[in-house]
Amino acid sequence: MSTAPAPGQLPASVQRVHEALLARRETVAAAESLTAGLFCATLASVPGASATLRGGAVVYATDLKTTLAGVPAELLAAHGPVSEPTAAALAEGIRRRCGATWGIGLTGVAGPDPVDGHAPGRVYLGLSDGLVTVVHELDLPGDRAAVRAAAVETAFRRLLDRLGEHPLPDAAGAGNAQGAQGVTPGADEPDSAR
Repeated sequence: MSTAPAPGQLPASVQRVHEALLARRETVAAAESLTAGLFCATLASVPGASATLRGGAVVYATDLKTTLAGVPAELLAAHGPVSEPTAAALAEGIRRRCGATWGIGLTGVAGPDPVDGHAPGRVYLGLSDGLVTVVHELDLPGDRAAVRAAAVETAFRRLLDRLGEHPLPDAAGAGNAQGAQGVTPGADEPDSAR
């Protein structure tokens, strides 16, 4: 079973995300499908995380993507739960619902079997700040635990990139992170408080 690392074993990117958000007085929330809460649990391992982690939702079941994260049912019917538009909608929806500055959406296939034509290791990572939503398509190697852990680590690295922090070198075995697949300017209403 994959669990959040102990504070002394956290990847450097996790602490750096917390520090960057803290310095900017910003927060993050996550809607997690294949990672089932691992992103939030990992950030919560950092002392003082209550200042930067607003919350999140485990949306493993397809209907919960709509109920908890606000993904339109029509979008899910058209594109499926493992898709670029779904990852974008997860990030945008959870950001709004939790009142966070940043939203993370994680959906994909941990394996061992393909799902809806997607091979194990295919992950879509959405990042939204309320003005721009970017989706990264990832092909991550390994078993279920490795895919889930790499998806979370990549989410922290990509959030660091968006926060303007110097990116860290890719972790060994992080797989093929193909970069931004979609950018949606104005995908969400701007925050008046920013």
